[in-house]
Formats: sequence, structure tokens, C-alpha cells
Amino acid sequence: MPKIAILDDYANCSLDMADWGSLPDGFEPVVFTDNLVDPDALVERLKGFDVVCAMRERTPFPTAVVSRLPDLKLFITSGMRNKSVDLATLKANGVVCCGTESPGFTTVEHTWALIFAAARHVPHDDRIMKQGGWQTRMPFDLRGKTLGIMGLGRLGGMVANIAPAFGLKVIAWSANLTAERCAEVGAELVSKEDLFRRADIVTIHMLLSDRSTGLVTAREFGLMKPTSVLVNTSRGPIVDQTALIDVLKSGKIRGAAVDVYDHEPLPQDSPLRGLDRLVMTPHTGYVSEDTYQLFYGQMVENIKAWHAGSPTREIG
Repeated sequence: MPKIAILDDYANCSLDMADWGSLPDGFEPVVFTDNLVDPDALVERLKGFDVVCAMRERTPFPTAVVSRLPDLKLFITSGMRNKSVDLATLKANGVVCCGTESPGFTTVEHTWALIFAAARHVPHDDRIMKQGGWQTRMPFDLRGKTLGIMGLGRLGGMVANIAPAFGLKVIAWSANLTAERCAEVGAELVSKEDLFRRADIVTIHMLLSDRSTGLVTAREFGLMKPTSVLVNTSRGPIVDQTALIDVLKSGKIRGAAVDVYDHEPLPQDSPLRGLDRLVMTPHTGYVSEDTYQLFYGQMVENIKAWHAGSPTREIG
């Protein structure tokens, strides 16, 4: 009777997003809605489980964990890559590792939702209205402004393609970005310094790596216009959290809108929760019914294929 651990299902929705009942008789999905990252506790939890279904990087699987899961036979992650998982050790231990497709446009839509929320003060105005108030803040228009994109890969390119519809000029930077790539999406290649100096909105679309960690610091915030906004739907550690808190408290930039954090779920006592100039969402940039139906639906497909002896979407 294979047991399936579905991890980090914060919204407790995984069983509704796919036909788990279509699995062969005896397959037993068990849903965990919390986030358990302590290695010893995680190993203890996963004893007896044959299959693990992981949601992105919510739970890390370093060597200290994966080397101690003798019952595990199949590991599935949403998406086709997961840098928080020691896939090499899993595969060396005979574990089949699989992924799912990841459309990406959900994050792009969320990026624009945060841009508009920050520009139009949507969370603030909603709160004021429910408290019985009326107009208290002045929004700003996007038309005629400059959008600065850090990282012009698949997601950054999709963000750039939408910008002209709102009359935004697009500039872009990343360490290896080329003028040819910028031309493909109608962006101007600039230096990192010029991006922060010129942009009215800076939005980040880069993978987290040793090179990108701490890429936005007090120095970069010091280059920004006092009327500018930072948006981060990529990964929290790309932006120095202390510097972000300081610049928002001091009012040296108009504001920020973020979906990602150094530690997730965000601790209850995080100073970010008390910042008035900050729009926050709980890492829902890739979360939607459609995307989850894809993720969990393909996890079910992967389990069936593995059970049949022909694994699909193998990674690592």
C-alpha cells in the first residue's frame, strides 16, 4: 500500500485540484498543510512514505534529509527544477525524481497586480474604506513612466511584452543580458546603476543563486528616485531585507510590493508586517487554480507512470 506525502499544502486544496482517486487501489495520499523544515523532524514525518510530492522550494531537501529516507521511491516536485533538493543523492539512492510543467504566466499576472496595487494604493484604500474613510492618498499613472526589469528571461520577457499596453517605457539589466534579447521584447539595455536611477518601477525576475543573493542593497535603494517603487515576485534573498525595511521606514522611495521573503512562511513578528509603504502577498505569484490543477494533475500522472514502470518528466 504505497503512501504519498503531499507537503506544504498551505490552502489544503491539493486533493481538490486533481483526481487522486484515479490512482491504483491502495495508493494513500496524506496531506500536510504545515511547513516542516527541521531535518530530524522531517525525516521522522516521512518514515514509511513511498512517494513525496513537494511544492516548489517550500520544504528544502538537503543531503542530511534525503540520505535518511530509505522508504522513499519516488520524489516529485512542482516545476522541472528545484534547487532546494539534493536530486543527485536521491537518484544515487535509487529514487526516481520527476517534475511538472510550470506555465509562468501566473507570476507575470501577479507582478502586474502588485504594480497596480502599489501605484493605485489598492490595499490602503480598501482598508480605509472599510474603516469608514474616503480619499487619503494620491495614486500615480503608469503611462509615460519607465519600467526597469532585472532579469529578462522567460518571465521578465512576458512582463516586458505587456508594458507598452500601459504606455510604459522598458529598460532592463542583468549580468549577461544582451542588446539582442532586449530588442526581442522592446527593452533598452542599461547598466544596473542606470536601471535604478531611471526606473519609476523596478521589478525583479531572476533566479536565486550565489550571484543574485543580496543583489539589491542600500546602495541600489540610494540610487532610486523618491517617487519610485520596487516589486519583487522572484525570491526574497535577492533583496537585502534590512535595507528594504530602512528605505521604506525613511520614506526615501515611494514604496514596495513583494511576494517573497527571506524566510517563508513569513514569521508573525517580522518587521515587514508593520510597514505602511509595503504591499505584501504570501508568495502567491505562482498560485492559482489553473496552475495547481496542472501541478497536482501531473503529479498524479507521474505516480501512475512510475507505478507502470515508465516514469515521465524525470529530472536531475
